[in-house]
Amino acid sequence: MVAEGKCLVRRDNLVIFVTGVAPGDVVDLRVVKAKKSFLEAVATKFHKYSDLRVEPFCQHFGTCGGCKWQHLGYDTQLKFKQQQVQDNLQRIGKVALPEIEPIQHSPGRTYYRNKLEYTFSHNGWLTNEQIQAGEEIERRVLGFHTPNRFDKIIDVQHCWLQPEPSNEIRLAVRNYAHEHNLPFNNLVTQEGFLRNLIIRTANTGDLMVILQCYYAHDALIPLLDFLAAKFPNITSLNYVLNDKGNETFHDLDVVCYKGEPYIHEEMEGLRFRVGPKSFYQTNSEGAYNLYKLTREFAGLTGTELVYDLYTGAGTIANFVARQARHVVGVEYVESAVKDAYLNSEINNVTNTEFYAGDMKDVLNAEFIQKHGRPDVVITDPPRAGMHPDVVARLLEMRAPRIVYVSCNPATQARDLEMLDEAYKVVRVRPVDMFPHTHHVENVVLLELK
Repeated sequence: MVAEGKCLVRRDNLVIFVTGVAPGDVVDLRVVKAKKSFLEAVATKFHKYSDLRVEPFCQHFGTCGGCKWQHLGYDTQLKFKQQQVQDNLQRIGKVALPEIEPIQHSPGRTYYRNKLEYTFSHNGWLTNEQIQAGEEIERRVLGFHTPNRFDKIIDVQHCWLQPEPSNEIRLAVRNYAHEHNLPFNNLVTQEGFLRNLIIRTANTGDLMVILQCYYAHDALIPLLDFLAAKFPNITSLNYVLNDKGNETFHDLDVVCYKGEPYIHEEMEGLRFRVGPKSFYQTNSEGAYNLYKLTREFAGLTGTELVYDLYTGAGTIANFVARQARHVVGVEYVESAVKDAYLNSEINNVTNTEFYAGDMKDVLNAEFIQKHGRPDVVITDPPRAGMHPDVVARLLEMRAPRIVYVSCNPATQARDLEMLDEAYKVVRVRPVDMFPHTHHVENVVLLELK
């Protein structure tokens, strides 16, 4: 197993990356992409199955673009994730490492996500079995993308990622749209009425539904009323009109039709307000484990000044604030900073402050002079990692400890190599937040040399 959950095979001096297989499978391959230094291929025939394989539990496995590791046992998945972290840190980072601690398991292996996005399509994807059956099949679907296809959606019957009533809501919306002959999304021409459906469930029992449509339609309010009546446990029912070329709506108005325009997640007695545009870790219980580990690595005693970089809605900042003297959060997205302040206010946290702006511009000498040199820096950047200018600022600041939380060990390793000028890695522990996928979080503690 190598990057992105693919397998690697060598034939003579040729490197071939293969999707949908397991180490130990014996297969015939069909090349689907050829590059100068490698090939990409898919299996066309299996001569022998690997002993590592297990029976996938989802009927959509192999057709849906998610949960691509269901054919591997969970312990095997964890082994490969641990290896992935080690390989990245050693081969890319090339820094001295302590023994990497055992990967932390996800508390749940199914129904662990608190957010899913479903897409409408007027021309759903058919499996080979459906085509061979020759039966007439309803092509207006509501589900997930097939692998590597923006325009092909499979009709999901049951998804194992999010707890009920997620499946019930999706099927109810789809069936209502069939019965009332509502126009489904054409992903190629971007026409139709119904575009996508977002469902957010919270560990408090709160439930948010967001219906995204291309334009206003006479059927919109009746559909929302139908949802509100059939699912009275929806605490936040919203819609957004979006005729843009993509489904992002951070720059658009979201209308709260019924209930509150937010839901709440809880963690150690703290309540976090989550709006339609808010970021929150999609595995709530896994996030709790991740944040506890982050706090443990930070080694807080109550006297520390903490900088929380890429703070988002201030979740980590507020989570560690009770163990710190003061926490300063910095975030690029201005609306997220407003959420961060709100989350501090909700929880009566008075020792936090937040700033919006480009990290490499905000985190300058004047900023550090104003707020003080931090005792601990917590950084949780996006998949692209930290900008080189941000790494340069960290090297200038010389905080005694840095806790680096990453969803991409490859870019984390790159940044660790740059930080090696002044810092040594003293602890590393991967965290599994996304069972049955190749994705892995990793937490690293650095200390000044």
